[in-house]
Amino acid sequence: MGRRRPGVPTLEEVAARAGVGRGTVSRVVNDAAGVRASTRDAVRRAIAELGYVPNLAARSLAGRRADAVALVMTETDWRLFGEPFFSEIVRAVGDALTDSGMQLLLTLIRSDTERRRFVEYARGGRVDGVLLMSVRAQDPLPDMLADAGLPTVLLGRRTGEECVTYVDADNVGGARSAVSHLLDSGRGTIATITGPLDMYVAQCRLRGYREALLRAGVEDVPSLVVEGDFTQESGRRAMADLLERHPGIDAVFAASDTTAAGALETLRAAGRRVPDDVAVVGFDDFLLAEQTDPKLSTVRQPVDEIGRTLVRLLEEEMEEPAVAWRHVILRTELVLRDSA
Repeated sequence: MGRRRPGVPTLEEVAARAGVGRGTVSRVVNDAAGVRASTRDAVRRAIAELGYVPNLAARSLAGRRADAVALVMTETDWRLFGEPFFSEIVRAVGDALTDSGMQLLLTLIRSDTERRRFVEYARGGRVDGVLLMSVRAQDPLPDMLADAGLPTVLLGRRTGEECVTYVDADNVGGARSAVSHLLDSGRGTIATITGPLDMYVAQCRLRGYREALLRAGVEDVPSLVVEGDFTQESGRRAMADLLERHPGIDAVFAASDTTAAGALETLRAAGRRVPDDVAVVGFDDFLLAEQTDPKLSTVRQPVDEIGRTLVRLLEEEMEEPAVAWRHVILRTELVLRDSA
């Protein structure tokens, strides 16, 4: 048995000792269903070792839970839900909730009416917390949920001044590493196909592109930047536009793997060899990156860790709202394959 720490043991200490989230400890304390036997045993051992005494008031509140989390996608274009990013995040969040006993509810919000309707639904006690993804710059939904006192965590940010708790990837650093690799490989005319620039994630990836050029002393040419929307079709169109503007282009950084896949199609149709004539790097590292021809060099987002961190922060907000918002930025990694 481990030695007890001085003072009264906390729920956080039990969670750390058992290697689980706060929410899982709470469900074991309240004898809620949906926790694996091995996990339950580990939590009970940690409780015994630390001498933890549950807070009866917190137990009473926990008993009134809905045992459901909403994953909300704020997107007006239905087509985007066919993109790998959405399905990968849903999988990662679902995996992270496996031991929690909570249901995952998916919902799509496209209008102000649907925003108001969802907030009323959530306030009615039908969900315990909300995960938001694909939130654009002026979207009021995170603030509406915060004002309603609903535990909320964002995937990504609306702006650089975001105050609501969020989990994000290092989009600036990831893009900068991709473009720096292209520069180090001797590429001289490097274009980028961005995501929709009313999304902060797309702005950050564009910023990383520009920072890499600046550090290398390479001119930032506005006509080498074309806005896309993270889809394959936008990659096709943007690549055709770039080839018309700059026939001598020798590299492209695309803000998503699906956009990069579209660019590869256009390059192939134009008779440009990849990577001999034009190098291509994407962003995400989903299964698609290993299915393109050639296989795609890309920036890997830690999707599983994103899912786990989203759920952990939401559980903590549900257990006891923190004094401060939590902002977590996870590292990315450049993965080199055949396209660059």
